[in-house]
Amino acid sequence: MLAQQRQQTILERVRRSGGVRVADLVRDLGVSDMTIRRDLETLAERGLLEKVHGGATVLGPGSTEEPGFTAKSARQQPEKESIARRAAELVRPGTAVALSAGTTTWALAHHLIEVADLTVITNSIPVAEVFHRSTRPDRTVVLTGGVRTPSDALVGPVAVAAIRRLHVDTLFLGVHGMSARAGFTTPNLLESETDRELVASASRLVVMADHTKWDTVGISTIAELAEADVVISDAGLPQEARSELAERVGELIIAEDSL
Repeated sequence: MLAQQRQQTILERVRRSGGVRVADLVRDLGVSDMTIRRDLETLAERGLLEKVHGGATVLGPGSTEEPGFTAKSARQQPEKESIARRAAELVRPGTAVALSAGTTTWALAHHLIEVADLTVITNSIPVAEVFHRSTRPDRTVVLTGGVRTPSDALVGPVAVAAIRRLHVDTLFLGVHGMSARAGFTTPNLLESETDRELVASASRLVVMADHTKWDTVGISTIAELAEADVVISDAGLPQEARSELAERVGELIIAEDSL
């Protein structure tokens, strides 16, 4: 069994039972104590579980827990970069796109700086700052107003009113979680309302979500899986998730890490 497969098995056990013991994993997976401890260390560094004496436990975020932008930007950086590069290939010069708040859409913004004649709508302060730092005369950036969330999104009735009158070719949506049961979700009720308005404004919905978002559920649904025209994830997405998404969304793209 490859390290990635073994770590995915460990993570699935943690999520299913709430915790695992090193001794049990050594016995069941047929590897050394040191190998399991390295796997747990890797998963802990990626923010997927919490190491404890003799094993590991689920981090246990509630459906309303919302990490700040800085904390989220440190997670799954290679995966987000791969997803962002692949998403940028879907943007043509002379189009209007919307980027929701999130660290994956923030990564995408850096890849769109040189796209000609682009109109960008966003409710993300960091995303807007990326474009404003690299000014060019053939680009228009519209930053919605609203109330600022811990993830630096602008949300609420002001944002919703601004977005409601707009129409874009493609929305690139970052999400807190995605699952077969709950769809694409967020832990912030006001942000879900704002994101739903973004979805309604777009001719095409592209969801950008790394593999850790699968089976993570926030308190509020933004959209059902079937509403996504494209979902872009990374090579760590488990097979069950790939099968589920392939059946429900318009297209599933797995961004391979080319670094």
